[in-house]
Amino acid sequence: MAMITKSVVAETAKKSGMRVSASVYNALDKAVQELLKKAVSRAKANGRKTIMDQDI
Repeated sequence: MAMITKSVVAETAKKSGMRVSASVYNALDKAVQELLKKAVSRAKANGRKTIMDQDI
């Protein structure tokens, strides 16, 4: 499941004068998935069912 929007990533990079390699999207997806897994674990460890900014 894609966690990021390619067009938003490309647009953001373009604003900085950069282009985005096709492999970046998969790497970003994996990074976001790992970040969310850690946030879920932290929220559960704190007895919550809601992920909050401090979990990131």
